[in-house]
Amino acid sequence: MSERSAAPGSLALVESLVNTLDIESGADALDTADGRARFGLTEEEVPGARELRESLRAALLAHAGHPAHAQVTPLGELLAAAPLRVTVDATDGSAALAPADAGRLPARVAAAVAEALIAGTWLRLKSCEAPTCHWAYYDRSPAGRGRWCSMQVCGARAKMRRYRAK
Repeated sequence: MSERSAAPGSLALVESLVNTLDIESGADALDTADGRARFGLTEEEVPGARELRESLRAALLAHAGHPAHAQVTPLGELLAAAPLRVTVDATDGSAALAPADAGRLPARVAAAVAEALIAGTWLRLKSCEAPTCHWAYYDRSPAGRGRWCSMQVCGARAKMRRYRAK
């Protein structure tokens, strides 16, 4: 959907998961074997992955100052079931948070969110304000006030609607 580059670091996982659903067309990558394989999911895990995706989307909409588009399980509840552990590198002593169960998608997402919190990048991951889009994007604008995944598509449509309304 967007011409923007991927989110930095492990936020790319979160962005990629949220963007498995194209709201405008209704196409869901988690319906395909390839889409599930990208996240290491079995068919039985797809309903939980969808629940996680929509809770993430609600958080990203909040980052952009918009209400959630649907009722969702609070993200904190979903991530509470995905414990993290502290790892320490024996060579340089650096520490990091890692999923306690790296095979589970919620655990990998929890680690990605924790890494982004530490890096100060979590609030820059947003969802497009266009109701037919809500595509996840990383806001690289200097002031952090980006509103659309693509100024050329969603931004232009919004501006044209406002123009026509006048």
